[in-house]
Amino acid sequence: MATQPAPGTSPGVYLDNAATTRARPEVVEAMVDALQNRFGNPASLHTAGLEAERLVKEARAVLARALDVPADDLYFTSGGTEANNWALRGMLAAYPRRGRHLVTTAIEHSSILTTARRLEEEGYRLTVVPADGRGRVDPERVAAAVAPDTVLVSVMLVNNEIGSIQPIADIVQAVRRRRPEVLVHVDAVQAFGKMPVRPRAWGVDLLTVSAHKIHGPKGTGALYVRRGVRIQPLLTGGEQEGGLRPGTHNVPGIAGFGVAARLILAEQPELGRRLQALKERLVERVQAEIPEVYVNGPDPAEGAPHIVNLSVVGARGEVLVHALAQRGVYVSTGSACTSRRTAPSHVLQALGLPPARLDSALRVSLGRETTEGDVERFVAALREAAAEVRAVASVRARH
Repeated sequence: MATQPAPGTSPGVYLDNAATTRARPEVVEAMVDALQNRFGNPASLHTAGLEAERLVKEARAVLARALDVPADDLYFTSGGTEANNWALRGMLAAYPRRGRHLVTTAIEHSSILTTARRLEEEGYRLTVVPADGRGRVDPERVAAAVAPDTVLVSVMLVNNEIGSIQPIADIVQAVRRRRPEVLVHVDAVQAFGKMPVRPRAWGVDLLTVSAHKIHGPKGTGALYVRRGVRIQPLLTGGEQEGGLRPGTHNVPGIAGFGVAARLILAEQPELGRRLQALKERLVERVQAEIPEVYVNGPDPAEGAPHIVNLSVVGARGEVLVHALAQRGVYVSTGSACTSRRTAPSHVLQALGLPPARLDSALRVSLGRETTEGDVERFVAALREAAAEVRAVASVRARH
């Protein structure tokens, strides 16, 4: 049984930052202040309500500056999954006369792919564009999938399992050359805070971000919708967020999101460089000390600076996760949204990996709290765990 850190203590070597991050003290302080001292409903007209509304406006302004977009084009949601669902369903519902066709890729987050499959069941037409063996999508293949009835193209910026980065600006240009009216959505949840995210410069129409990937609170996200683009709400029954996302604002979460965005963006260039160096060191050490370890996806020098996917051939990934947790090291086998499934990752399958690498994959994701010492402890723990798990597997295979 994997041991877990006691409440209030350090979580050992935490290398699952792509799943979630620890909230920063400044974020927690802002949220507690909102809960205890500015607890009014932002829709109320009295002083307490206006004070809560001010927190929402301040957070929206911070996020707008971080993304270089107008504040009025940002809508707060319950997280990245809601924002992704809204982008797909809201766009198709808003433009029924343009058509019923959606284009996405084979390596998207489950909140995109599962929603797209459900829309297909509901009568919409879906095209899924493949990725190459490094997890990169060819812009021309995306454009070639666009048809006269295409409404929306959705492509994630940084893959949450392997860290591959898509050439969003090139994809937008290729799509627009094919059909200028087609809208483009980008899931930037894993990119925001690790690299510059500039939807207007890229020509993107919609873009998703989330708070808990940047040391903010869970349950808070946002969708950028370019001015002039129509979108239908998923929910009805209130005038919040311009009537497009009704429901009482999660003021503490939104306030925490604003603080997290302000802090992480101030650190972003140096943080990206530091994480990249740590990632490359981690891969170099692991491959030097442990036989038959392979990188899945982009080369360590490429891709997002905080995510690397490794296959430790001869050791099942979920068994390694538990063996590492017993040593106080925390990683995952893939996306937290699908980590409890026994089937191989759809992302790794899309890369065309052999079964031995599919079954032995680990996702290691670094964060702002990751140190060189953490990398060394991970390498040592993986060396021990891999030897242990492989030995047990070998004995079982003989019997």
